[in-house]
Amino acid sequence: MLTNGSQTERIEAGTGKMPRHVAIIMDGNGRWAKKRMLPRAMGHKRGVETVRKIVRAAGELGLETLTLYAFSSENWKRPEDEINDLMGLMREFIKSDLDEFAANDVRLKIIGNYKALAPDIVEMLEESIARTSQNTRTTLAVALNYGAQDELVRAARSAAAQGEITVESIEANLDTAGLPPLDLLIRTSGEQRLSNFMLWQAAYAEFWFTDTLWPDFSKDELAQALTEFSTRERRYGGR
Repeated sequence: MLTNGSQTERIEAGTGKMPRHVAIIMDGNGRWAKKRMLPRAMGHKRGVETVRKIVRAAGELGLETLTLYAFSSENWKRPEDEINDLMGLMREFIKSDLDEFAANDVRLKIIGNYKALAPDIVEMLEESIARTSQNTRTTLAVALNYGAQDELVRAARSAAAQGEITVESIEANLDTAGLPPLDLLIRTSGEQRLSNFMLWQAAYAEFWFTDTLWPDFSKDELAQALTEFSTRERRYGGR
């Protein structure tokens, strides 16, 4: 694995610019399990282990904000047993990792309509948000029951109710309000589409795609994405 020092040296070999906010579409749990002739639930379980590793790596590499696409509003279309497995893993993750978040100065934020989840999960999430609210090292934003089109509709309605629809008023009403602008969006598993994720926020973000399935994604590969980001010239429509 890369150390903090080696990563810093590699960033400095580029433009020296680190992203403040990285988002990841965590794709490939099912295919990881299928390749090994395992149940899909095992792929999701391994994917949760990767979440733990990458959250730790984000702090070690100096990321200010990491956003993870955990459960989309379209995922309700999946078989009931798979949804139950995912919700069970979510409960386990919150219970087992909250102490580590608190100890490592990680602040938890949820984006999406998470209050539509099971009441016990909502209660656990809100307790976790409250407990970590004063942490400052890294913000972990988890997208739960999230869809970017729904987010934009809700933001536009709120902006209109407040009196005016502008770029600024919509941004102020997005689920990501208060987070740094999105700099880098990563998608695993070889797919190259946004899948209704952070459509507004990704307007000027850099994209980085990898064929690696999410359960196999590592700190080294995250560091590689950050290094490549540091070499890119961002013009934001200018010259």
